[in-house]
Amino acid sequence: MLKNLFRTRSAERMGLPLYTAAVEQARDPGFYTTLGVTDEIDSRFELYTLHVLLLILRLRDETGTGAERGAEAAQNLFDVYVSALDNALRELGVNDVTMAKKMRRLGEALYGRMTAYETALRAGDAPELSGGLARNVYTTDDADLATGLAAYALAARGVLAKQSIDTVLAAPVWPEIQA
Repeated sequence: MLKNLFRTRSAERMGLPLYTAAVEQARDPGFYTTLGVTDEIDSRFELYTLHVLLLILRLRDETGTGAERGAEAAQNLFDVYVSALDNALRELGVNDVTMAKKMRRLGEALYGRMTAYETALRAGDAPELSGGLARNVYTTDDADLATGLAAYALAARGVLAKQSIDTVLAAPVWPEIQA
């Protein structure tokens, strides 16, 4: 019985390494030095969300015999991400009374960004993606500030698409960050 209590669930085993890979990449200093993203909690949330979405899209795009595996991994990654956000809020001191409201607002923000970014990423629409990233990451309406980040995101989508599902699940390879 105690074994089952302390056992890591298979969803966590699959989602956690993917989440860790997304977070590690989002913490790359190049985003802050080369692309001018401010090193603040809101900007980091935006970069985490972007990288989680890039992985989710890649996993959902898996076809053939790996399609079910990709869909399951994508859902597991999303679940771990939401759980990590919940844990981060608790660590920041959000109490149980206000947690539901904060998580709902965070969930709406997460869904909104993922929806907006997904459409632009799937279409390869750099200007549309730049506009969304400018508003959310750089907190400005000047889409020109986000062209480098948009180019990176589109390149990441392409690089991830060329990798096998096994590679993505084990250790996704990301493109270099360029101005």
